[in-house]
Amino acid sequence: MLRFLGSRRVESGAVHRRELLRAGAAGLCGLAGSSSLRVASGSNESSTVGFPGFGRAKRCLVLYIYGAWSQLDTFDPKPAAPAEIRGDFRAIDTCLPGVQVCEHLPRSARILDRCTLVRSMSHPWNIHSAAYTLTGNPDTERIEGRQRNPDQWPYLGSIVDYLSGRGHFGPQPRGVPVNVMLPWRQSLHARPNKRAGTFGGFLGPAFDPLWTDFRGEAPLGDPFRAITPEGRLEFGAGDTPAITLDTLDRRRSLLSQFEQQSDDLLRTAAVRGYARQRDHAFDFFATPKVSEALRIDREPFSLREDYGLTLFGQACLSARRLLESGVKFVTVVWDEYGQTDESWDTHYDHHTRLKDFLLPAFDRAFSTLLADMDLRGLLDDTLVLCLSEHGRTPKFYATSAGAPGRDHWSRAYCQLFAGAGVPRGRVLGTSDGSAADVTDRPIDPKDVLCTACHLLGIDPRLELIASPGRPVPLIGGGNVVRELLG
Repeated sequence: MLRFLGSRRVESGAVHRRELLRAGAAGLCGLAGSSSLRVASGSNESSTVGFPGFGRAKRCLVLYIYGAWSQLDTFDPKPAAPAEIRGDFRAIDTCLPGVQVCEHLPRSARILDRCTLVRSMSHPWNIHSAAYTLTGNPDTERIEGRQRNPDQWPYLGSIVDYLSGRGHFGPQPRGVPVNVMLPWRQSLHARPNKRAGTFGGFLGPAFDPLWTDFRGEAPLGDPFRAITPEGRLEFGAGDTPAITLDTLDRRRSLLSQFEQQSDDLLRTAAVRGYARQRDHAFDFFATPKVSEALRIDREPFSLREDYGLTLFGQACLSARRLLESGVKFVTVVWDEYGQTDESWDTHYDHHTRLKDFLLPAFDRAFSTLLADMDLRGLLDDTLVLCLSEHGRTPKFYATSAGAPGRDHWSRAYCQLFAGAGVPRGRVLGTSDGSAADVTDRPIDPKDVLCTACHLLGIDPRLELIASPGRPVPLIGGGNVVRELLG
């Protein structure tokens, strides 16, 4: 059976006129080509086209650490703080004079000279604000757990996909997707399955990322802990026998005949979105270049081991190969697996989980990825964003689930940036003695999105103008962080 990629099913229910109005008809009508772009009037900042670095990034890689990680136990340790704040881990020196990180990040400590470390991320939403972090929507608190709410705005990768389809970046090779996510659709294997932020939003499911699936064994139960060497990421087909071009042509012809008899059905925006994904799927299967990029067994096994035989590590290696194959925007999500409060959401057993697998697995994958991309010249024009939606509380708190943990904390946390001219070896911003509040250069997630757009050659002050004329900004707020432009 041929499974259509990136959208496992057509969303049920009709698209009502009220929903179109609520979404500004931005993406739904935009599928028919009625949208246009303009510079927003009344912006806090004028067009950014004249800033340094505009369009320097030819592609983008997002590493999204969902959960999220503790600033104190990763990249902003406070060794002089009381034990109830600093925790159990030591701080170690890095390749940057005077800069220390957690002792369980020794490899990352050696490659900080290839990136900028921001220690002053801050925003007011002390929740798993993935939609606030990854989309332009400034008002996500009430819809964070509702993936398909019509008020959701598109993921950054979906914006790039949308603009690419309108020729913003020049021609995209046929069969090469613009926006791919590894290792699977966000929140697919988490209970409850509800997380938002990495979807097409009001552009519709047609602009969801093209998702892979993982096929393989996880000997420790959680594939983010370990997978066997035979584990692989793949697009769609699974155990389905190889599909020939003749078979694809026959199936395309049959579908066309069916659709000619189904004009009323095709008028719905949801089905138009499905049709776009279907057409991309046909082109994709007919173009083996990208699926070949997932053949990480073609890489030296020693390199695979350097990345780490974990789902995150092998996904990072696959992401590098996808970028080389022509994919413009790739996302690797370290997702929840199983129950909520797992992985990086360390409400309990904080130190054990970080020490046993979270920090070592991230350390191997991130350090190897940056060194590998640098060696291949990819860092010259690839923007790398290592993001998380918040940090963790300075103090521990006891829970009934296990050993003490750290709760959510969005007032001060860390992120990492590299490539496409982002300064190397810079530490931007500071926090106070307990990593509780920013003391210098606060940066909001909307600032990061504006900066990413700028480096990708997208003016973040652009508005999407869609029928019936309502302007929808690409990014609702924020400013370009000039210190990240080099």
